[in-house]
Amino acid sequence: MTYIVTDACIRCKYMDCVEVCPVDCFYEGENFLVIHPEECIDCGVCQPECPVEAIVPDTEDDPDKKWLKLNTEYSKIWPNITVKGEPPADADDYAKVKGKLESLFSPNPPKRD
Repeated sequence: MTYIVTDACIRCKYMDCVEVCPVDCFYEGENFLVIHPEECIDCGVCQPECPVEAIVPDTEDDPDKKWLKLNTEYSKIWPNITVKGEPPADADDYAKVKGKLESLFSPNPPKRD
């Protein structure tokens, strides 16, 4: 088992989870975070930190393994994140939106100033 990030994180990206991860297994995209499943030690400390409940065990809420595949794929190409950054200014507007993968997900790495 590993933990994965699901679509509740898209356009929210609060990053509270990043600061508690003991193995720094989070990777950052433009509007989403992922967990590298091979680096995750299954400790679960990140799960209760997520205010939108986007982090779940890969055995839950992922019957076709699409989130495990997405977390695996993007953790190999996005930069590792070890320090909590600022969430998007409109994060709260997207916290309760469902089905964000198809309409709001960006495959791009984060934009840096």
